[in-house]
Amino acid sequence: MNRRYFLSAVGAVGAFAVLSKFTGLAGALLPADHHVASGNAVATGNANDRTAKAKGIKKVTKTDAEWKQILTPEQYSVTREKGTERPFSSPLNDIHDQGIFECVACGLPVFSSAAKFDSGTGWPSFYEPISKESVREVVDKSLWETRTEVLCARCDSHLGHVFDDGPKPTGLRYCMNGVALKFVKAGA
Repeated sequence: MNRRYFLSAVGAVGAFAVLSKFTGLAGALLPADHHVASGNAVATGNANDRTAKAKGIKKVTKTDAEWKQILTPEQYSVTREKGTERPFSSPLNDIHDQGIFECVACGLPVFSSAAKFDSGTGWPSFYEPISKESVREVVDKSLWETRTEVLCARCDSHLGHVFDDGPKPTGLRYCMNGVALKFVKAGA
């Protein structure tokens, strides 16, 4: 068994334990009028939807008007229009407590404080998501370089990008927009 596979397996077991604990909390934080669709990987051509569905993550879909009602203008700009917040503007940069970072739009737990590190970039950074099923990664060619965009697996909100210049054990840097996340302190 190679080291990367071992670390992935250990991370997956830990993520499963964390998700099991917070699944009820994430569902309780959804608005009462949310719309849930099952997500069809074959129809949409997105293989990650199939994985997410198999792990119990059901798609949340809303109209633009509904998203605008529940998100602030800045949250809407980042999560629905793929905007970027100013570096060093997020209060999440200074959070060092134990807990979970959830998608601000749908409440899906996406990152753990255990994987958070100070990248010096001005955005909250993590070396891995809670589980690979909690995020979708897609190719982004919107700027001068090809990047990997990170989306919430439940509602397709733009969270940020992932780069391969992070710390051990993964070597990845999930550089997230703080406005796209909300922090839930452990035990809260």
